[in-house]
Amino acid sequence: MTVFTIAAPPSAPSSITASDFKLPPPTRTQSLSKGPEAVVDKHDNVAMLHRVSRDFRSDTLTIPTDDMFIVMANASRGDDVYEEDATTTAFEAQIAALTGKEAALFVATGTLSNQLAIRTHLHQPPYSIVCDVRSHINTYESGGAAFHSGAHMIPITPSNKHHLTWEDIEPRLVLAEEEVHSAPTRLICLENTLNGTIFPQEEIVRIANEAHHLGIQMHVDGARLWNVAAETDTPIHTLCKPFDTVNMCFSKGLGAPVGSILAGPAKFIRKARHFRKIFGAGQRQTGPLAAAAKLAVETSLPKLKATHELARYAQAELEKLGVRIITPAETGMLFIDTQSVGIHPAELTERAERLSDPLYVRTQRLVMHFQTDPQAVVDLLQLVAQMKQEKLDQGFVATDNPSAIEGPTGNVYIRAAGDKLPRYMFNNTTRNCT
Repeated sequence: MTVFTIAAPPSAPSSITASDFKLPPPTRTQSLSKGPEAVVDKHDNVAMLHRVSRDFRSDTLTIPTDDMFIVMANASRGDDVYEEDATTTAFEAQIAALTGKEAALFVATGTLSNQLAIRTHLHQPPYSIVCDVRSHINTYESGGAAFHSGAHMIPITPSNKHHLTWEDIEPRLVLAEEEVHSAPTRLICLENTLNGTIFPQEEIVRIANEAHHLGIQMHVDGARLWNVAAETDTPIHTLCKPFDTVNMCFSKGLGAPVGSILAGPAKFIRKARHFRKIFGAGQRQTGPLAAAAKLAVETSLPKLKATHELARYAQAELEKLGVRIITPAETGMLFIDTQSVGIHPAELTERAERLSDPLYVRTQRLVMHFQTDPQAVVDLLQLVAQMKQEKLDQGFVATDNPSAIEGPTGNVYIRAAGDKLPRYMFNNTTRNCT
């Protein structure tokens, strides 16, 4: 009988506790951060939270809480591409139940979730997608529907200037299969909220019923659907029911470090998982990210309605100052025109950042989130009041003459004849970001 002897193995790699290898510091061109924190490993996160509390640019700026890092440390560490991570799998099942769908897929971003949904819905081109002209998939996803899916977009401007209706959509649908000049409509994508406004549920149901009758699928970009649920006290599954598939985000407004989810029929999600791999977007040990997202839903969702109240407070006080409200605060977002009191948005941005305790604003949009400090809102209101008085002292006078307004963000204050406008009083078309 032959006896085989197996030699002792070398030391386990995990037993190595130290190494002399260090990454080089980033060069100036490599670093995207400002200041010395770009080249150090330890950061002042207390200072970062304070900055975020005074930042009105977007709710994507919310930062993970300390509790999130605790649950991240205790999460499972399996491989999600192999579908062997317990925390991620359980979280996907919980979101599927919450939305009333059969299955769900945890992904890195909302753009990825939307694009996976579009690619999975659309089988054989040619095909087209109907959406709101202002929607994220049409405006802020880098032409992804055309690039990934070869889809033609049919963007529609809502006639009521708030939300699409079936009367807006129906005439733009391409239904005739024999029509060789156009791409048949296979998918309608709605967004809720859109620019902070709530899409009326009764109109969503109406559009979905008509669309399904015609064999057209429905997808919702519900990145901020949490805000709709919080504001209207409507269950998530009720908001999701009219749609075949749903995208929801955990980092916008909820504070998770990363993550969105796509929910829909089990067979659909299985195929979306395949496309996720094709897109190079499969993630391995996602348990800690899923754990943080789960805690974000459970702890941040109850705080959202308070952010809406803070936005409405800001709106009311700005109106008292004479600032024109472009889009009222239905949730935690509002759009304003400070030029109604002689202040160009670029000037407000500049002055806000020069404060001893800076504020951060961008163009016309103000966004409140669960980490917004109410004192920051008060400081912003005081700054607007101060700047308004400065304009009055400089001789600005209000005008109701529409011809004085140059474009969507044109000037609505004028000087006496012959006075030269300062350099910042120019027409500057602005865009609203995610």
